[in-house]
Amino acid sequence: MKFIHIADLHLGAKPDAGNAYSQNREQELWDSFRDIITICNRKKTDLLLIAGDLFHRQPLLRELKEMNSILEMLEQTEVVMIAGNHDHIRKNSYYRTFTWAPHVHMICSQEMSCVELDRIQTAVYGCSYHSREILEPLYDHAVPEGRQKYEILLAHGGDEKHIPIKSSQIMTLGYDYAAFGHIHKPQMLVENRMAYAGSLEPTDVGDTGAHGYI
Repeated sequence: MKFIHIADLHLGAKPDAGNAYSQNREQELWDSFRDIITICNRKKTDLLLIAGDLFHRQPLLRELKEMNSILEMLEQTEVVMIAGNHDHIRKNSYYRTFTWAPHVHMICSQEMSCVELDRIQTAVYGCSYHSREILEPLYDHAVPEGRQKYEILLAHGGDEKHIPIKSSQIMTLGYDYAAFGHIHKPQMLVENRMAYAGSLEPTDVGDTGAHGYI
């Protein structure tokens, strides 16, 4: 199975607002997301994992429609995604009622849930943020249920205010891979089976170093 893991797109952000070059940066975030779709099609990727903070704040309906139209260009890739702390699902969030393309699966539940993808024998487990902060270590005991050949955790957080984690504990649960978002610096953890994809594009002055996807 081929998958691509991305996180922290922060669509709608305006990096370096006020600088002469910043007027292009908002569009460049969208352009980088479109590039990922092109890469998925070229590499014949089976699965695209989006580990939270798709948007920098509550998405507008037109933004969800634009994202969906981009995802509709995928030729054979299933998509599973969650909301992070920046775009957490409020009571009036358009996430709650939006209808995605058939191959796009958003886990909206604040409880651990599972999406099963029979064609690629994969189960993806995760939950979305419904508040800006979550102090409970929700992932520490989220044991996969053996529903499919491959079991993946899709997660967002890792600090004391955003679902604290112990990486060694996560990988004892039995997942084949844990796809994390929230930390903008890409890093591979625990025998290359748990990773932060990092932000797709730098979005503030502290986002130095390499960026991209896994």
